[in-house]
Amino acid sequence: MARRPVAAVAAVTLMLEAVGIALLNWILGLVVDRQQMSLGGMDTDAMSVGTWVGGGIFGVYLLLCGAVLLRMALRDRAPGRFGRILLVTCAVTHGVVGAFSVGLVGWPAFACLMVVLGLVVLSLLAYEPGGAPRGGTAEAESGQDAPNPA
Repeated sequence: MARRPVAAVAAVTLMLEAVGIALLNWILGLVVDRQQMSLGGMDTDAMSVGTWVGGGIFGVYLLLCGAVLLRMALRDRAPGRFGRILLVTCAVTHGVVGAFSVGLVGWPAFACLMVVLGLVVLSLLAYEPGGAPRGGTAEAESGQDAPNPA
């Protein structure tokens, strides 16, 4: 199975998505700031700064998820508990954002988000939770024999 290439492609995809999200939020913050838009009487500066901060935090989150996947691809090992939790939350986030994107943006955005979701989930499922790749290669490398079912 192609564990390493899937994890590497997922890592690159998430890193590109992080840059895209941060850039999109930066542009939206500039638009709100320059046009003096207000929503329900909120301060324009607070809205634009909130957009920039939110985009930055989400971009760093996606970069961190991409770094965990890149480390998985380079080491050919499953992530630890924190990395696994991070990737599960990334998958859930992509599922929720994908569901919202159908109505707001359209089916192509939904398809892109579902491809990223699939890459993250496939990367998670390709490895045993204990750190070894699926398929028993860790037992073969350590010299332990599998018990013989009699």
